[in-house]
Amino acid sequence: MECMNRVLLRSVPVLGLLVGLSSPAFAQDAQSTSPAREFAQQLAAKKLDSFAVRMPDAQDEFAAALSLPGQLIVVWAKFSAPAVLNEKIIKREYREVYIDLNSASDPQSRNIITDLGADGVRRGARNQPADSHDVGSASVRFDANWREDKMSEKDYMKAHADADAAYTRVLGLLLEEIKKN
Repeated sequence: MECMNRVLLRSVPVLGLLVGLSSPAFAQDAQSTSPAREFAQQLAAKKLDSFAVRMPDAQDEFAAALSLPGQLIVVWAKFSAPAVLNEKIIKREYREVYIDLNSASDPQSRNIITDLGADGVRRGARNQPADSHDVGSASVRFDANWREDKMSEKDYMKAHADADAAYTRVLGLLLEEIKKN
């Protein structure tokens, strides 16, 4: 019995460590977590379901977000008729800008982040709903199933890091402008 107690006592710290490693608090948040949450809060506070901006570094590139219960969908792309989108932004027709960017923007420049949970681009678990990043005609679901997407784990991790960085940058621009309105 004493031997069994020693084994159990030695196992407790290891079990505690394993539980700690698997807890969500231990997992590193995506860099987009904080801006995604803040942007979703800003949308709710202003009673908006969508918002749009012109990207500051290009006259023909825009970003727009649509808020649905529990998620954000953010799109940014080049648009061949920037005056049309500028006018819609001035009129606060943000949903129209979102629709135009989703359907009529330059397909090669189009990026779409689907952020389930409105909590940043997170790597999910297999066979569970997952955030995704669509670039042009390519799509990556961050569901820890890189083999199914014919990717190496390294490429998957790089795609996640790149999506997270781009999403963080675009959310920063959206946040900056929504705070002005």
